[in-house]
Amino acid sequence: MTGEYTIAVHALIYLNHMGTMLSSEKMASNICTNPARVRKVLAKLKRAGLVETREGSEGGYRFQKDPHQVTLRQVAEAVETTFVECSWHSGGEDIKCQVASGMAGVMDDICSQLNGICLDRLEQVTIAQIEERLFHNQ
Repeated sequence: MTGEYTIAVHALIYLNHMGTMLSSEKMASNICTNPARVRKVLAKLKRAGLVETREGSEGGYRFQKDPHQVTLRQVAEAVETTFVECSWHSGGEDIKCQVASGMAGVMDDICSQLNGICLDRLEQVTIAQIEERLFHNQ
């Protein structure tokens, strides 16, 4: 998982909480990152239809969906998040040993299954629920 997912969730919660158009600078200050990084992530959220944008001095970003209907899975898919991945594979397909030649495929399958489990769980959590946790479980 990259920081883009965390930025995306944070930005949507903040936009929903503020209920108004916010600049990337204002969001970056709250997220504690730089505005260019926020704009990169928000562009993906815009393509997914989760935020609207407006240019100009009064411009910025606004959350445009019902927070009770937007799941964390939708956010993950919007920013193309992979939660578990094999960045290195042991063995090699050309080695004449079943373990060495098959291990990469088995590990890729396990990672794929784990990603599916993560996405299934995130389908059950909405933006509204995260905001509820922030403000009512203190």
